[in-house]
Amino acid sequence: MSDFEEELLQDAEDDRLTVEYIKNYLPQEVKEKFTDDQLYYFLDVIVDYYAESGILDAEPDKEGYIDIDVERIAEHLARQARKDQMGDFEPDDLRWVVEGEMEYAESLADE
Repeated sequence: MSDFEEELLQDAEDDRLTVEYIKNYLPQEVKEKFTDDQLYYFLDVIVDYYAESGILDAEPDKEGYIDIDVERIAEHLARQARKDQMGDFEPDDLRWVVEGEMEYAESLADE
């Protein structure tokens, strides 16, 4: 197996673990509003948003944190989903998805 194939498999496994974490993070009434495919889609949109918004290049504050506007990301996800004809989602529900992804990333950083 090539390095590229191994990297693709690792990326797919990372995405699977992230989606599982998000599903467990979501409150029951919100969990029922998303399919696995939709969560994978939103994960991709979140990653693209981070890359395009410059968040990843931001300077951390004194405590080492970067200010991330969860509401703004959730609104972006809702707009992008409508644009991509994935459906009409409430930013309040998508906020849980964004927070779940952030919690998962933070849990990896703590390991």
